[in-house]
Amino acid sequence: MPTQFKVCSCNRTMPLDAAAGATLGQALGTEALQPATQLCRREVGSYLETLESGQPAVVACTQERALFAELAEQRQAGAPLRFVNIRETGGWGRQAGQAVPKMAALLAAAALPDPDPVPEVNYVSGGNVLLIGPSERVLPWAKRLGGELDVSMLLTSGHGGEPLLERRFPTFSGDRVRVSGWLGAFKVQWQQANPIDLELCTRCNACIAACPEGAIDLSYQINLDACTAHRDCMKACSAIGAIDFNREAQQREAAFDLVFDLSDQPLISLHQPPQGYFAPGADVLRQAEHALQLSQMTGEFTKPKFFVYKEKLCAHGRNRKTGCNACIDICSTAAIDHDGDRIKVNPNLCAGCGACTTVCPSGALTYAYPRPADIGLRLKTMLATYARAGGRQPALLLHSQQQGALLVEQLGRLAGSKAAHGLPARVMPVDLHHVASTGIDVWLSAIAYGATNVMLLATGEEAPQYLEALEQQAEIAQVILNALGYQGRHVVLLRASDPLALDRELQRPQPATVPALAATWNIAADKRNTLEFVFDHLLKHAPAPATEIPLPAGAPFGAIRVNTSACTLCMSCVGACPESALIDNPNLPQLRFIEQNCVQCGLCEKTCPENAISLAPRLLLDERAKQRVVLNEAQPFHCIRCAKPFGTLQMVENMLTRLAGHGAFAGNLDRIKMCGDCRVIDMMQGGRETSILDLKR
Repeated sequence: MPTQFKVCSCNRTMPLDAAAGATLGQALGTEALQPATQLCRREVGSYLETLESGQPAVVACTQERALFAELAEQRQAGAPLRFVNIRETGGWGRQAGQAVPKMAALLAAAALPDPDPVPEVNYVSGGNVLLIGPSERVLPWAKRLGGELDVSMLLTSGHGGEPLLERRFPTFSGDRVRVSGWLGAFKVQWQQANPIDLELCTRCNACIAACPEGAIDLSYQINLDACTAHRDCMKACSAIGAIDFNREAQQREAAFDLVFDLSDQPLISLHQPPQGYFAPGADVLRQAEHALQLSQMTGEFTKPKFFVYKEKLCAHGRNRKTGCNACIDICSTAAIDHDGDRIKVNPNLCAGCGACTTVCPSGALTYAYPRPADIGLRLKTMLATYARAGGRQPALLLHSQQQGALLVEQLGRLAGSKAAHGLPARVMPVDLHHVASTGIDVWLSAIAYGATNVMLLATGEEAPQYLEALEQQAEIAQVILNALGYQGRHVVLLRASDPLALDRELQRPQPATVPALAATWNIAADKRNTLEFVFDHLLKHAPAPATEIPLPAGAPFGAIRVNTSACTLCMSCVGACPESALIDNPNLPQLRFIEQNCVQCGLCEKTCPENAISLAPRLLLDERAKQRVVLNEAQPFHCIRCAKPFGTLQMVENMLTRLAGHGAFAGNLDRIKMCGDCRVIDMMQGGRETSILDLKR
């Protein structure tokens, strides 16, 4: 069923006339669009007619989204209804007159069907919250939140804190606090350092009266510096048992659904803490904001599972040696950890930034929200529609759906008031869950589709390591493009924390050269497969074709170098290679290599007992990359009894040198020159074996 498009010039503040409507219709494959001037007011009847048609509709207005959605609900419209912003993103700005191709691209992208749903991660919170921090902060918030949540308190202020009065909430005291877990499943551990256990204390004040040094106050914690250990307080509390100077079990642990950390320094220092953990510190305004969020976090919650992990492709480790550690190093939520020779990703901690999938060299981790194929279809649709509408030198601005989208909208508002340039007509914004969720496969695909620039907007909300990774990946992409003769800077990282800074940054990138013919293939689910399509297309249309491109260290492509004088062809590297880039020959002592499979994880280099292997980052673009290249070979050594080949001459000579003094071979060195079967036969036959009693003492 065809999609109906409703566009509006917003009271003639955008250059949308009949000619623009004709261009939009031609690019979208529909009849000429009839731009309204007041679709949300005098011309709302046109919108209602569209609803009654029962066809899917795209409304080019987000300003009045609520009104249009309410009208659709009143009319019980069942067809899909989508909204897209063409005003702040193109219609308002100094280049608004040339922005019709961009508007067509945005409309086409909005009309795409929704991606298939992804698995969900579920959380259950019963509202059991632990407030941690000094008593002067914890006690007031405990009273405020006590009516809505099941409150417990862990006081870290010790002696001299706020007076504890009515026993309304479970109360603990201690230090060395550790928090782990996530919404609905937090585990908190602490040391019960003070002799008075606040959970047992009845606040009877008997200890205060008994203490001659005044070492106990209404915080019901003992000042151990003032205490002289006469233990009168213990006698006064003997019936209750809340005071114990010789307590053996000082470690405490409890489970909670939520954590409200009022400590000066957060107990979880991750850039992206887990959901359900709030750490406003001493900031009163942030305390109020976080308390409001806490009060709403009772019940069942879901979020997308942002990733797919293919264990067979993972190059993390083999035989207890670590190769690729990129995903673990970059994760800002501590959601990824070692799991033997593999990794494990905790979906409850994952916040969906996608940086792990960006740096993964093998494609073992892929992003799922959206999937690579979904974002690829979106970019391909936008760039193709932009070209059909007559647009030239298109650029993409990839930004986050939170701060990035806000900056784009704020810039558009400033441009509408003539206070800024606004988005250039050739720059098409693309919102992502996180700007770090796309990598070299998506960027180079976009360039193959015709994008002269791929701009990545960093707003300051990103973890520092994400920006380092994006710059490194962009540099690898740029080296490849420039080596093929594509001039200019294609992948650009923009840094802006306010709309005017974004306005300045957008003027910086200049259109770079791209293939003369846009690619037609779609992005695949597998990163390496996509890159194979990308490289074939870029090479085919390259201004200066090159088949061998040196790459910087850390690149996920390359060869290995083998020192043949040191290599004994033990094949340890073959067993360690997770990508089948290194293979043996079952018929001959040969070490072979398929460069296309190599991800430069370094496991072969770390595994080699002779230190005979080194990495050589490069990109090979001809048939050699797919061929089985012999890196080292030797003539086979033949068993001296049966003449069966079982090793190499160099390997046997090394064994003879190293095992000559070994007791198991003393007087029987010829057995080293035998195959396994003949060695056993020789041992079982008549000759006298060397005994341990024959060895010199």
